[in-house]
Amino acid sequence: MSKSTRAKITRKTNPRIPQLITDLKQGSRDNDVMVWRDIAKRLEAPRQNYAEVNLSKISRYVQDNETVLIPGKVLGSGLIGKAVNVAALSFSTTAKDKITGLGGKCMTIEQLLAENPKGSGVRILQ
Repeated sequence: MSKSTRAKITRKTNPRIPQLITDLKQGSRDNDVMVWRDIAKRLEAPRQNYAEVNLSKISRYVQDNETVLIPGKVLGSGLIGKAVNVAALSFSTTAKDKITGLGGKCMTIEQLLAENPKGSGVRILQ
């Protein structure tokens, strides 16, 4: 790990984020998958640049029973009419209720990395 990368990671105040970035980079190297490297790079950015995605956007771009990855927070604004699997750093309580109410699944990025180390069939929304 380079000095600049280490400096970016150590500046994070949330203790979960540096470990997540390290795990994503390790998963990218182990499985030769660039999707995890991309997410790690997005999480190295300042927190104000993290994605904030509403359910209406997820509903617009994702098909039924598809997995979507949000490198940020999922917000509960809008309607979702599909059962989708959503992995994100965090969820608002409204978003979590709406997703699970339709038979979808809310998970952390760590859980998605463990379940799908190859990253196949994952759509990234920002």
